[in-house]
Amino acid sequence: SLLGLCLIIQILTGLFLAMHYTSDIATAFSSIGHICRDVNYGWLIRNLHANGASFFFICIYTHIGRGLYYGSYLYKETWTVGVVLLLLVMITAFVGYVLPWGQMSFWGATVITNLLSAVPYIGNALVQWIWGGFSVDNATLTRFFAFHFLFPFVIAGATLIHLLFLHETGSTNPLGLNSDADKIPFHPYFSYKDLLGFAALLIALTALAL
Repeated sequence: SLLGLCLIIQILTGLFLAMHYTSDIATAFSSIGHICRDVNYGWLIRNLHANGASFFFICIYTHIGRGLYYGSYLYKETWTVGVVLLLLVMITAFVGYVLPWGQMSFWGATVITNLLSAVPYIGNALVQWIWGGFSVDNATLTRFFAFHFLFPFVIAGATLIHLLFLHETGSTNPLGLNSDADKIPFHPYFSYKDLLGFAALLIALTALAL
C-alpha cells in the first residue's frame, strides 16, 4: 500500500514539474531554478518529488526483504513481475536523475551509459544508440525525459499484473502454512493499518520537503 502511495505521489508531483521543465541542455538547469524560485510552491513540489523517490526505494527494499524472509520467491509469476518492476523503477530513477542537467547528472549519465560498452560486439553501437549521437547531448536529454515521463505509467500497469498474480496465489505468511481458515476482513483490520502507514509516510515526506 505504501508503494502504491509513493507511486501516486511521484506521478502527481512529476506531472506538475513536467509542466514547467524544458528538456534542452541550454535551459534544463535554469528551468529547475525557475520551478524552485518562480513557480508557486514549485520548490515544495520538487522536494516532494526528489525525496519521494528515496522513500519509494526504502519501501521497495523493505518489500523485497520481507519477500525473501517469507519465501515469496516460491510464487514464480508474482516474483518475476516484481523483479521486472524493480528494474523499471531503477531505470526510471536513473533517467530522472539526469534531467536537472547539472554536473552530477551529466557525468552520471556518461558513466552509467558507458557501462553498456562492455557488451561484446554491439557495446559501442548500443551506447551511441542510447545517446542519440557520439556523446551525452541534447538528444540524450530529450529521450531520457520522454522515458522518465512514460515509464511510471508502464510501472502502474505492471503493478496491476503483479497484484493480479498475488490475488491468484495469496500472500505468504511467517509460518508458510495455508491461512485460509484465519482470514479476516480488509476493513477495518487492514484499512486502519494502511491509513496509519499513509499518515506516517506523508508526515515524514512533508517534514523532509519543507
